[in-house]
Parts: sequence; C-alpha cells; structure tokens
Amino acid sequence: VAEMNKDAQMRATINQKLIETGERERLKELLRAKLIECGWKDQLKAHCKDVIKEKGLEHVTVDDLVAEITPKGR
Repeated sequence: VAEMNKDAQMRATINQKLIETGERERLKELLRAKLIECGWKDQLKAHCKDVIKEKGLEHVTVDDLVAEITPKGR
C-alpha cells in the first residue's frame, strides 16, 4: 500500500511539473500529430462508420459507439 501511494505521489508530482512547464500540452500535441500521421484517426473514424452501418443509425447511441470503438482505439 505504501509503495502504491509513493507511485501515485510521484506520478502527481511529475504531472504537475509537466503542466507547469507547458511540456504536457506540447506532448499531447505531438501525440495527436503522430496519431493523425500514422492514420489512427482515419482508421477509428472508419470503424465508427462501420459500426453505425452494421447496427443502423437509429439503433446506435453515443455510449454504444464509445463502448464498441474503445478497445480498437486503445
């Protein structure tokens, strides 16, 4: 338990430093650009369209769509 608290505290400290320096936003932008560059965003969008076509627009909720695409997105 003490080890988990230590890890959580360390993560919080690192996150705070990343936020303070602006590095967190820079890293997020870099990741976003790399995901677009490698086609991840387009693949996920296509998967969403496939799910909607398969189930029918009237039968798909946002929650259903999120549940369906999250494993592939990860």
